[in-house]
Parts: sequence; C-alpha cells; structure tokens
Amino acid sequence: MRFEVRRTISAGHPSLPGHFPGTPIVPGVVILDEVFAAVNEWREDARITVIEAVKFLVPLKPEQPFTICLSSGKKAKDEVDFRCRVEDRVIVEGRLQISCRTN
Repeated sequence: MRFEVRRTISAGHPSLPGHFPGTPIVPGVVILDEVFAAVNEWREDARITVIEAVKFLVPLKPEQPFTICLSSGKKAKDEVDFRCRVEDRVIVEGRLQISCRTN
C-alpha cells in the first residue's frame, strides 16, 4: 500500500526566524511533523512508536513544495517507509514503526 501527499512549509512558520537567518531552511523536526501528520491521514488507527531511521539528504527551503510518499514496510507490517521529494529528488527518507489502536 502507498500514500502520497504534497506539503509546503510557509515562510511565516515560527521555527524559521532563528534557523539560519538570512538563508532559512526548514528544520528536520518540522519535516518529520509533516510526515507524522501524513501517516495519520493515511492510517487513522496508527500511532508512531519508534523512528527506526531517518536521513536528511538535502535542505528544504520555505515555500518549496515537497511530496511525502509513504509505503508499508517491506520487513514487517508494523513499519512505514517514507520519502520526501522535491520534484524527483529525495530530500529525506526513513522508516517508522507504528502500532494500530484496537477498539
């Protein structure tokens, strides 16, 4: 299973003024927050329990649109692989472990 969503971090985001003033980049934690939100859109019953791996490959600039791509983990069904892309270039990739809520 796969899921994709596009995001843009506003130039007015409160984390940006202190993050490389004059040449701001989006902090990794802000990108991860968007990844977590995408996981919750895709799988409403999922709760992220572990960040197994994450690599920040290329900086993201404010107002630069990016795509979050999620897929079921190849090793276990409680894993989610993710990639963030700007156009065709991967800027962030990693793997999350999730648990699903039961009613």
